[in-house]
Amino acid sequence: MSFPKIRIVMVETSHPGNIGAAARAMKNMRLDSLYLVNPHRFPDPEATARSSGAEDILEKATICASLPEALAGCQLAYGASARAQRTIPWPQLDARRCAEQIAGEGDETEVALVFGREHSGLSNEELESCNYLVHIPCNPDYSSLNVAAAIQVISYELHMARLGEWQPKVPKREEPLASADELAGLMSHLEQVMLDTGFLDPDNPRQLMRRLRRLFLRAQLEKTELNILRGILTSVDKLG
Repeated sequence: MSFPKIRIVMVETSHPGNIGAAARAMKNMRLDSLYLVNPHRFPDPEATARSSGAEDILEKATICASLPEALAGCQLAYGASARAQRTIPWPQLDARRCAEQIAGEGDETEVALVFGREHSGLSNEELESCNYLVHIPCNPDYSSLNVAAAIQVISYELHMARLGEWQPKVPKREEPLASADELAGLMSHLEQVMLDTGFLDPDNPRQLMRRLRRLFLRAQLEKTELNILRGILTSVDKLG
C-alpha cells in the first residue's frame, strides 16, 4: 500500500539521549525523517550512543529555528499532547486512531508528528499549528510519558498501519492539501484584511483568529480552495 511521507518533529528537546532514543525508535519502525526545533544539545555523543545504530537518522536530521519552519511543506500535522486545550478545544485522536487516519492518506501527502519538551510539552500556540492533537491512553494516576517512549508507541502504530493492519477509511484525495506554510500565509492575509476593514478589533480579538485557524485546519483546505480564499481577500484589498 502507498503510505504518506512522515516526519518526526521534536521541539526544544533538553536531553540529547532522548533524541538518540527517538532515532532508534524511528529506525525500528521504518521512519527516517527527523526534524529538531532548537535542540538544547545536538549533535552530542550521548545522542549517538543512545541511537544504538541509528546514527544515519541523526546525521541527516534537519535542524529548524521554529516550529513553522519544521512544518513547512506539510499538509497534515498531529501534535502529541497529554492534556486537552484549556481555551478552545481542538480535534483529538488516540495513537491508534491517528495511525489509522494517516494510513488513509496517499504517498503524496506530507505528514508531521510533533512532540514537545520533556517537562512542559507543546505550548497552546504550538498545538494550534496542528490539525489534530494525539494522546496515548495510559494510567490516569501516572500519565507522564517520556518523549522517546511516546515516539516509540506512535511509530509502532504507524508501522502496523503500514503493514496493512488498518483498512484505510479516508477517501482518496483528488487534489493535494494546502501546506502548513500556505495556511499560515492565508491566516496572516485574513488577519490583515479584517484589521483594515475594522472587523477585527486588535484590542479585543476574542480568540477570533484562534477559532478561524481551527476552522481551516478542520476543513483541511485543498490548494485550490486556499488560492480561491486568497483571491477573495486580494479583491477586498483592492477595494481599499
